[in-house]
Amino acid sequence: MSNDHTHDQPSDPALQVKALESLLVEKGYVDPAALDALVDAYENKIGPHVGARVVAHAWLDPDFKRALLTDAKSALAGLGITGWRSANLIALENTPGVHNLVVCTLCSCYPWSVLGLPPTWYKSAPFRSRAVIDPRGVLGEFGVELPEDMEIRVWDSTAELRYLVVPQRPPGSDGLSEGALAALVTRDSMIGTGLARAPGAAAQEEAPA
Repeated sequence: MSNDHTHDQPSDPALQVKALESLLVEKGYVDPAALDALVDAYENKIGPHVGARVVAHAWLDPDFKRALLTDAKSALAGLGITGWRSANLIALENTPGVHNLVVCTLCSCYPWSVLGLPPTWYKSAPFRSRAVIDPRGVLGEFGVELPEDMEIRVWDSTAELRYLVVPQRPPGSDGLSEGALAALVTRDSMIGTGLARAPGAAAQEEAPA
């Protein structure tokens, strides 16, 4: 899958969104304050950067990791992360012998509070069906090659039950701060379709093309 790069000039879809936003505000259909609050929420309060911080904290704090794996909602509440309503959350730890993969076979149930908006492929019928039938093949298409003797567990997310994968901490990350560790945690690694980045990989991936 290709990497996204940051450019000074907004993309055509971004320009279209801005034009539509301006029109809706001008016509009085959208309250600018409400729109600003929504944008702020997705930029600062929910999204994969929140989940990355949770994973990094679990890597550094064994007591927090135990609490997260025992009762994820309570552990996250201790970090000030809420907004689950009726849905429960279970944290799944990847280990040298087990790799967890999350899918929603009926729709696209997703832990928005820690991962933000679901990617398009997560909602696609091919991913939802093939992840259950051929998880190793699907992971290979994402560039994840696992040892043949590693168990792959597929978890079906629902409206009442969501999952967060805690990826394995990458080698060479000893001594890094929580912020530096969080930069190694990708959205895909918290779904199970990716692995945490190696130290230094984040800066390389975000370098201009």
